[in-house]
Amino acid sequence: MTDAPHTPVLLEESLAALAINPDGIYVDGTFGRGGHARGLLAKLSAEGSLLALDRDPQAVAVGTVLEHSDPRFRIEHAPLSLMEEVARRRGLFGRVNGLLLDLGVSSPQLDEPGRGFSFSADGPLDMRMDTSGGRTAAQWLAQAKPEEIARILRDYGEERFAKRIARAIVRAREERPVCSTRALAQIVASAVPSRETGKHPATRTFQAIRIHINNELEELRACLACACGLLAAGGRLVVISFHSLEDRIVKRVIRDQARGDQLPRGVPMMAQEANPRLRPVGKPMRPSGAELAANPRARSALMRVAERLT
Repeated sequence: MTDAPHTPVLLEESLAALAINPDGIYVDGTFGRGGHARGLLAKLSAEGSLLALDRDPQAVAVGTVLEHSDPRFRIEHAPLSLMEEVARRRGLFGRVNGLLLDLGVSSPQLDEPGRGFSFSADGPLDMRMDTSGGRTAAQWLAQAKPEEIARILRDYGEERFAKRIARAIVRAREERPVCSTRALAQIVASAVPSRETGKHPATRTFQAIRIHINNELEELRACLACACGLLAAGGRLVVISFHSLEDRIVKRVIRDQARGDQLPRGVPMMAQEANPRLRPVGKPMRPSGAELAANPRARSALMRVAERLT
């Protein structure tokens, strides 16, 4: 197993957005390799604490080493959808001063061929973030109907050649199982009649299958559904997303929670009577030119911030 370095995206900006109270309680829902977590811990006093979650056993192993060396830090092997359960069990629900979510795939996941997330090097077509269970991408592709494959590619990859690619995958698997990243990338490349400038033709397909295998959007929705209840008054929600599907969900949740209760049209109501629970903080933020030069993988990152109202 390699442990490639991971450069945290929008590190200083996200820490500033959390408006960190040195004695506060914080949650990092996507520990990864701990870049954001270590930056946050550096700003906490001996009274502060940080709880991290990650569904990737390799990430949890890294976090466990940090846990043993820093009494302010704890990590759990859990997906985002179990955020509320973990917080309640630890007595943190309603007491958290900041929740940070850095979505997407980490550099170590992309750079290790054995994880199957990338077509840049050949490896088994796995794509599971939690390698302790669940179907691999190869197992799903072996039995999925062409209509299902096309729907996933269209809905999660916004792939305009979804039907064409799905048919090509089904034809290929009739000859031999599609079990490697290189095989899938070659199938897609041969099926796509035109290419986006500067982008591999399999990029959208790999994104779509990864999102499906890991149920990423539903995991995000479940976490955001409990975010207001998790946060204390004045607590901050900071979310870094990497594609429009994620950002759309985050944007909608912040908007809806800022509007508060929606009554039938024509019912008179003062703004404060709507019971808004969040207020947006600042404008969506992207990485600076300097950060993009140092870390090109940050190019699609977008950060949104909201604060829990009383």
